[in-house]
Amino acid sequence: MKIGELADKTGMAPSAIRYYEQSGLLPKPERGANGYRDYAEAAIERLRRIQMAQSLGFSLDAIRSVFASNEELSKDDLIGKLDGRLKEIEQLMDTLREQHQHLRNLRATLQATWAEGECLNTSSLENGRIARPGKH
Repeated sequence: MKIGELADKTGMAPSAIRYYEQSGLLPKPERGANGYRDYAEAAIERLRRIQMAQSLGFSLDAIRSVFASNEELSKDDLIGKLDGRLKEIEQLMDTLREQHQHLRNLRATLQATWAEGECLNTSSLENGRIARPGKH
């Protein structure tokens, strides 16, 4: 099938398909006598796997490494990859929770300080510590 047909069947833009091909995620297709790409039906499944993995937050490098092995992932390998991604997400969530709390504290401190007619300079906010501001 031509790139336009593949794009229609996968919902992807032809430019994205060409990008995946150039970056090694999608095998280079055969070329017809007219020079047009001629994709096999397997390209549909490969692109759907790429889309699914990306929607789960896997990087293109991680996806590429799976495809580079030329072997299907075993069930244990797949579970291992999913567990690794879950751990990354949990770490990110922890970091975001910490940032969220820090921002809430900073906001409250700023509002209280300003309500007292005081101001803070940026050096007093280093490392999340707030030095007692002077009157302004």
